Amino acid sequence: MYTCGPTVWNYPHIGNYRTFLFEDLLRRFLEYRGYKVIQVMNITDVDDRIIKECREHSHDLREFTEKYERAFFEDLDFLGAEKAEYYPRATDNIPEIIQIIEGLLRKRIAYKSEDGSIYYSISKFPSYGKLSGIKPSELKAGARVSQDDYSKDSVEDFALWKAWDEKDGKIFWESSLGRGRPGWHIECSAMSMKFLGEEFDIHTGGVDLIFPHHENEIAQSEGFTGKKFANYWLHSEHLLINEQKMAKRLGNFITIREIRGRGIDGQTLRFFLLSGHYRAQVNFSEKSIDQAAASVKRINEFVSRLEETRSKSQSSGQHSDLDLQVLKLVEETRRGYVEALENDLDSPSALAKVFEFITEANRLLDKGQISFRAAVAMHEFINKDFNTIFGVILGHTSPSDLDEEEVTLLKEREEARKRKDWSEADSIRNKLSDMGIEVQDTPEGQRWRRRIRTLG
Repeated sequence: MYTCGPTVWNYPHIGNYRTFLFEDLLRRFLEYRGYKVIQVMNITDVDDRIIKECREHSHDLREFTEKYERAFFEDLDFLGAEKAEYYPRATDNIPEIIQIIEGLLRKRIAYKSEDGSIYYSISKFPSYGKLSGIKPSELKAGARVSQDDYSKDSVEDFALWKAWDEKDGKIFWESSLGRGRPGWHIECSAMSMKFLGEEFDIHTGGVDLIFPHHENEIAQSEGFTGKKFANYWLHSEHLLINEQKMAKRLGNFITIREIRGRGIDGQTLRFFLLSGHYRAQVNFSEKSIDQAAASVKRINEFVSRLEETRSKSQSSGQHSDLDLQVLKLVEETRRGYVEALENDLDSPSALAKVFEFITEANRLLDKGQISFRAAVAMHEFINKDFNTIFGVILGHTSPSDLDEEEVTLLKEREEARKRKDWSEADSIRNKLSDMGIEVQDTPEGQRWRRRIRTLG
């Protein structure tokens, strides 16, 4: 699967991470169902905005983009996203980009303009618009658009290679195409085909990329190879704030750095971003984050109860009638949960099944009716089936959530527990609590999470 990654000219906002986490959910569920996933997520490290920033502030291209690239990977760790197999940069794949453009020129699907730039002729690709629904009658014959990020009504020939001019400064490549640089759209075609081949299974991204970016990717890729580009396209909807699309150009965006500064932990934000169906708009608000925090807390408290029950119970070696009822509950929950995710990643329905399960399991725990065997089966479902995909259970927080002092204190507390110095362990626990870190001792060892706070 190919997933359109960040353009590293600034810090991504949490609306971007909604898309990246939907792709993480998809990847995890495919792996859960037994597929081997090869994922490519590109890093766009040259485009109009990056060049503008480098020119206006005298930045070196690589130094400028690497700052935001590092931040992107730190954010993925904070959110508990699995790593893709490949993260190619556009600037590391210029030869592959040139090869495709040369092929399109030979086929006369592309042409060189008066200034030396090379454009894709959309009139030469009869099925242009098949993804976005753009109608051929809307095409502006002979009209060209050179900028990377253009209006949704600019159905025009688009730039594959931009001839150098003084605005580009020192950012250019010498090639058979002339001195210049690639357009944004061609970068993804080159990187996806390099790592996944000319045909692959799944292409994903945000809905804002359907047109023109993904439409142009299809045109240039299929125009070059004569083969179907991607078999399935999945797009996530916008994240809203105050019922308005979150976007840098609107100035209403929130970054992960701001989220962390407000004391919101990665699991809470992850749960919030995954709790809505990926094809439905979701509104970010103080109330929605508080609800997500409460949900994450409820899940973790349930896991702790199961672990406590399991540690205190003994295996009888035989199933009681009640055990059989619990095992049936687990299997029915697992079946409904998986069916929901198989139905176009219906995460709201899947989560509803999980919380129905937790409610019933807590009722049985309150009555003392959960045996060792039943607790093991429940724990296996919530960890293996649920957390493998949603990743919000305590103890799975990234170490990057902690500063140096917090890491040191947790290590000291673990050492105190090994010495059975309970007074020292409690003292360190209290100190960590004052710092906003909740610590819990479980049969599997010490677990922790940053205390849930509201946006206020």
